[in-house]
Formats: sequence, C-alpha cells, structure tokens
Amino acid sequence: MVVYRRPLSRRELRIPATVGCVNSDMNEATDPAAGPTGPADARYLAFLETVSHLRPSLHRYCARMTGSVSDGEDVVQDALFQAYRRLDTFDDRRPLAPWLFRIAHNRCIDFLRRNETRAQAEAGAAEPDIVAPVDTPGPALGRAVEHLVLALPSMERACVLLKDVFDYSLEEIADLVDSSVGGVKAALHRGREKLATVPRRTAALRAQNADLTRILQLYVERFNRRDWDGLRELIAADARLRVADRFVGALADSPYFGNYVRLAVPWRLAVGEVDGEAVIILLHKHVDGWAPHSFIRLDVTSNRITRILDFWHTPWVLAAATSVLVSEPC
Repeated sequence: MVVYRRPLSRRELRIPATVGCVNSDMNEATDPAAGPTGPADARYLAFLETVSHLRPSLHRYCARMTGSVSDGEDVVQDALFQAYRRLDTFDDRRPLAPWLFRIAHNRCIDFLRRNETRAQAEAGAAEPDIVAPVDTPGPALGRAVEHLVLALPSMERACVLLKDVFDYSLEEIADLVDSSVGGVKAALHRGREKLATVPRRTAALRAQNADLTRILQLYVERFNRRDWDGLRELIAADARLRVADRFVGALADSPYFGNYVRLAVPWRLAVGEVDGEAVIILLHKHVDGWAPHSFIRLDVTSNRITRILDFWHTPWVLAAATSVLVSEPC
C-alpha cells in the first residue's frame, strides 16, 4: 500500500502505467447533476457555485460530526439541496454561512440518529480510532480537536467543533443547535473536560469485510478493462447512484459508465482506503506520475453493489482525509 498524509503532492505516488487510458469530459453539459432524483437544472448548479467558498468548511464540519469524510459529504449534499429548496425563506440581510451550517447540523443529527443502533452494535467490536490530546482541549486547538470529538455525544461534539474549530460565538452556536447560551456553555464544559481525559490509544485498524474487499477488487479490475457486462454482474438491478454535485437517482437512468469512457485525462482505478474505510481511488496520470484525484464508495448488500457514491466533482472530500492508502497495481 502507498500511504498518503495531507497535504498530498503528485510526487508522493508512483504507480506504473499498467492500464490504458480513455477520453471524456466529466464536466460536459450532459453530465448528471445533484438533485432529489436525476439531474438538476442549471439553477441548482449556479447555487452550488455561489456557495462554493463555504463547501470545504461545511464538509469539514459534517465529516467530523459523522466520523467519515464520505458520509460527511453525503450529508452536505442533502443539506445543500434542502437549502436550495428553502432559499425563499432565507433573509439575505443575514450571513449565509450560519444558515447553511444550521441546515447541515440538523442533517448530521438525523444521520447520527439513524445510525445510533448500528454504532452501538459496533462499539463493542472495535476500539475507537482516536488519539490523545497533547494539551487540554480548548479554544484555538483547531484540527487537534476535530479528530477527537467522536468520543463525545452529538450535542457536545457540535458545540466543541463550532466553538473551538470554527470560532462561532456562543450566541451563534445556541441559535444553530437550537439551545440557549447557558446550554452551549454547559455542553462546551462537559465536552472539553471529557476530551482532556481521553486515554491514549493506538489507532485500531478497520476490520475489513472479506466480501466487500472481493467486490471492490472485481469492480476495479473490470472497470479498468472496460468490461461493462462484467460490472453489471456485480451490481443490483435497482442500484442507486450519487455523483456528488451532479446526479442522484437510479444507476440505470444515468450515463455514468459512458462518462468515464470519454474522460479526457488518463485515469485508472485502484482499491484503497480513506481514513480506514475501504474505497476505490480514482487516479489521474500527470507528467511526474499517478496521483489520487478522488474516490468512490460502494455500498454492498448480499454480494451485490446497491449504491455507488462518486466524489469526482468534490475534491475537498479527499483533501479532508487524514490518510489515503492506495494498493500497488499487480
């Protein structure tokens, strides 16, 4: 495995060119666009462009709340479309960022509630992937705090992130999380105290699911060979697709594979990991070698791919990862 730690540079990865290249343009007008289902219109893409300066921060917050850079972007995608549908309720005399953060925060809480049962079941089987703080957590510790907050309940997690990482005022946080200033102060106090006592632990390796690993390897091998019939054998008939910022809907209704066939840059897929999660890494070839561009996550049920999440258009998702591992090609 080749291990990346941010910031990445192209010189950090050298993978022999073992697979041929194809041409296309993932930004062409016929590309699918994010929406409730299927492609969205130009107005939604214009809205995404308008809030592009806030996207990395929104993703950073959601990734730390959910504990996953891919889940975080999934939440951001839903939050942005919800915001787009509610633009007529936004008071444009107020700052845009807190409004978007509030919507994203509420989506994070929904996500955590949906996954609470699963998290409880997994808690006894895996050691939390955390490290101890060097100093007592508090204001201005920034990134040192973000990687510890998963040890906290959701309210304390949100307050610590918003205050100590994003520097929101107590009043702004209270409005964002639907609490009082006193409630925010109490949550901050509890959260900081807990973080100060987090024991030092060795980061636990994510237990890899053998079936998922096998499916990822087959998907990569067949995709790189352009074996589309072979790929369809791996994918459920009703599989869903999300290409971040471009498409949400049934895979069968999208030109997804055709867009890759027409890519204008040399590319290949490789099995890898992003922050310990088994994913597929999309590599681009540059003058000085191959480098990760983005990644794809597959959801697998009963040995069939039921959902594909492609982060081609949102490069900050990969940039937010602590580590990226790419399997060496055969």
